[in-house]
This record gives sequence, C-alpha cells and structure tokens, in this order.
Amino acid sequence: NLGLRAVGYEGGASPDALPRYALLLNPDTVLPPDALANTVAFMDAHPDVGILGPRLVREDGSLDRACRRSFPTPAVSFYRFSGLGRLFPKSPRFGRYNLTYLDEHVQADVDSVVGAFMLMRGEALEQAGLLDETFFMYGEDIDLCYRIKKRGWRVVYYPQVTVLHIKGAASRKASARAIMAFYDAMKIFHDKHYRAQTFFLVNWAIDLAIGGMKRWALWRDRMRPSGRKRVASA
Repeated sequence: NLGLRAVGYEGGASPDALPRYALLLNPDTVLPPDALANTVAFMDAHPDVGILGPRLVREDGSLDRACRRSFPTPAVSFYRFSGLGRLFPKSPRFGRYNLTYLDEHVQADVDSVVGAFMLMRGEALEQAGLLDETFFMYGEDIDLCYRIKKRGWRVVYYPQVTVLHIKGAASRKASARAIMAFYDAMKIFHDKHYRAQTFFLVNWAIDLAIGGMKRWALWRDRMRPSGRKRVASA
C-alpha cells in the first residue's frame, strides 16, 4: 500500500508531462454530474487560482470541516487542540483551523483545501512540485497548498459545487495505522515549515504534545470494540 498520495496520482500527471489541470480525487467521494465542468470553468475564468476545492459534506449532510483550513501554525494548532476552537467556533482567532467562523456556503480564499477533491493548475504544480512522498495518508494536501501559496497562487474554497465524502472509507480497516499517520503528518509538516523559525522550547512542547496525543488516540482506539473503531480526522 503506497498510501493515498500514490493512489491519488495513479494514472495521472507526472512531473515530466503535466496537463493544464490535474485532479486529486479520493475513491470515497461521490460527485454531482457537473462537478468537473463547473470547477474547471471557474479555474479557466480565474488564472491566478492554483488550487480549488469544493464544499464537501459527510453522509449525514454536515460539512466535512477539513475541506477548508488554515495552515497549522503553532498558534492555530494550539487553538484547535486546546479546545478553544470548539468553545469559540465563530471567533476569527480561535476558529481559524477549520475556518468555522466563515459561512460554509460562501466562496473564500483559504490556506488549504482537502485532497479528497483538489483541482490543481498544471503551471502551479510545475513551480511547486508534486505531492511530497514523505507524508503517508495525511498532510500531503496541506503541504502542497502551502508550497503553491508560497509561490503567489490563490487557493479557493468553492461551495458552488458540493461533493459527498464518505470519510474514512479508504482507511477504516486500518484504524491504528491511520491514527499514527495522522499524528506523524503533524510533526512532518511542522518540521518542514515551522521548526527552523520556532523557539526551541516551543518546538519541544509541540513534539511532546504530538507524541502524547498520538499515544492517547491509539490507547482509546484499542479500548473501543472492533466494530466502533474510529479514523483520524483533519
């Protein structure tokens, strides 16, 4: 199993032959008939957009909050994992991780969309490169958005298209492995983009927190009956 990174690119673009657009699409998504036509039309009309992601909903109709995110800076991550984001979801400061203070039906420029459906401009990929193989299952989408935004491209959340995401279907059978990959991706992203400019005591605290959360999540997963295993969620 090469992870979602390789699955997403199977039969798709290579660094040597990038198309005008490339689509990263998970197998656990259900698209409306006009999804591709509408998203491509938007990209054609907005040549400064490097990545576009639609509104994703869960099977119960609720928003898949991972479909629009801010980059997990140390501050943004603290707001989320301390519970402040849950306590104050409408706060532009504390609700930044999943942008819960924004109307889910309104288009917005964001830091990152999710790799379950990510329409990418070939020119932007030529500049930023493809998905980083260091990540496994989680984190590669937000890392790519980071690199593309750093090169001046826009990343847009586009709720005019809604896609059903049967979240976890691709990793439900390997819950413990998915949990480990989820927390490992946090550390990889921090090490790659933030560690060098972060005070060493803050880095130490972040490493300790990620390790502690991973051990706690794995312990809780082991304690659950096999039919109720959970999958990590961004």
